[in-house]
Amino acid sequence: MAEKEGQASISADILARYAADAAREVAGVRAVSESQLPGRRGVRIVTDDGVVRVELHLALEWGASIPGVGREVQTRVREYLRRMADLDPATVDVTVDEIGPRS
Repeated sequence: MAEKEGQASISADILARYAADAAREVAGVRAVSESQLPGRRGVRIVTDDGVVRVELHLALEWGASIPGVGREVQTRVREYLRRMADLDPATVDVTVDEIGPRS
């Protein structure tokens, strides 16, 4: 009897935590936005036919370059998910919900 290799999967909640951790490491990111609305979280992982998409909602520090921080968050999230979960998301979308003073 031949042995079959097992397959592991990582929950969307864990992937969302990884993405949030990576985003928080970027200079200019104040926080990952949270919402009181049901189904609206600061990080959303969408899986469709094996394709993974990441959506992040962020609060940035006043004076941060929105395009620059957005690109850096996209890069960091991709690298972090590749390293930690062997996952290459199809997209990493960043939405800036708030800009405010440094916390």
